[in-house]
Amino acid sequence: MTTINTSSFDPTATPPLAKAWLVIICASLFFFYEFVQMTMFSSINADLMAAFNTTATRISNMSACYFYADVLFLFPAGIILDRFSTRKIIVAAMSLCTAATIIFSFVNTYELAMTMRLLSGVGAAFCFLSALRLATRWFPPAHLALATGVIVTMAMLGGMVGQAPISILVQHFGWRHTVFIDGLLGIVFIAIILWQVRDFPPGSKIQETSQAQLQKLGFWKTVFSAWRNSQNWLAGFYTSFINLPILVLGALWGTEFLVQVHHMSQTQASTVNMMLFFGFVIGSPVLGWWSDHWGRRKLPMLICAVLSLILILLIMYIPNLSFWSSFFLFLALGFISSGQIISYPLIAESNPNCLVGTATGWAAVLIMGGGAFGQPLFGWLLDLHWNGLKINNVPIYTAADHHFAWLIFPIMFIIAFFMALLVRETYCKAYANN
Repeated sequence: MTTINTSSFDPTATPPLAKAWLVIICASLFFFYEFVQMTMFSSINADLMAAFNTTATRISNMSACYFYADVLFLFPAGIILDRFSTRKIIVAAMSLCTAATIIFSFVNTYELAMTMRLLSGVGAAFCFLSALRLATRWFPPAHLALATGVIVTMAMLGGMVGQAPISILVQHFGWRHTVFIDGLLGIVFIAIILWQVRDFPPGSKIQETSQAQLQKLGFWKTVFSAWRNSQNWLAGFYTSFINLPILVLGALWGTEFLVQVHHMSQTQASTVNMMLFFGFVIGSPVLGWWSDHWGRRKLPMLICAVLSLILILLIMYIPNLSFWSSFFLFLALGFISSGQIISYPLIAESNPNCLVGTATGWAAVLIMGGGAFGQPLFGWLLDLHWNGLKINNVPIYTAADHHFAWLIFPIMFIIAFFMALLVRETYCKAYANN
């Protein structure tokens, strides 16, 4: 095996721990913001169907436009992040997302709304990859899963904001004013990122080393190296399948399921759906720390796949779930499925440092492809089983309709288990040493 050093962390440049965390948390505000955009459709779903007089399939397609653009640009995003200033890329990409969000609040046509979702998705391609790229520079490999867990926690906090808080704002101000306020929040975050985020710790020599390695390898060799590494494919598919409830239920259909099947109020349902993200907030750093402390990646991934399967079956088949039963089951599912974050350091440990952005970008294509594929599929399955009943232009789906569409989750969890089974253990060590 090649002896190229893959740790982006420069041991000769030792930034204060507080500064490292400040940089990562501020950079993760972009990830936080994008999860608000990604998940707010769960709270404005019915409003959008009424505003555009459309069905589950078309609203799912509108929401999924975000993922289509995200998937299309993720791999180029990884390549770009390996070659240019991470800070400048974050600012440019987030500016695009913020502008698209503000314009979305004013649109009156379905086609223009889809275009704004596409533009948001283009910018979103950079949000997680940029934060992870910075984490590999500011933290040593032994702390990378914990740092990744904190980054993902920031995203899940954004997902929580996209649930009950957005739902409450919509009730008071309407969906258009709520989305406009969300756009203004993006401007505040851009200012914070410009103020605090830096590409490398002071005195780091890693930038020159990475660029020299990239020039030596050449563009196409770096691309094919990322494609040929089976670890990137296996970890990417694993995370994509385990992440499906967040991208489908948390981002779009969870609240409607609880309202229409378990007869909760909109606020109750969005609160329960928010627990998916709150469980993720707790689980990401906890399971990341556990993986780092244990020195293992593969077995935690397997355990999380099995427990996720059990939890999704309980949610699907326990009849007449109460508010509190749903609350704790959604919380537990969010906590356990957060084990997917372990795959990100596994990818970083399975590739040379100069290819981490490219490799993670390719894996992210597979990961976010779950949303691009899962949301339209779920909406199509709902409509396939639907009897056509509408009230006030809003389609009414039965428990049987939802359960039919929900079958995709246990199937994908089983496939994820086998993906993790094929992954090679890295023992939390950088590429040259694992």
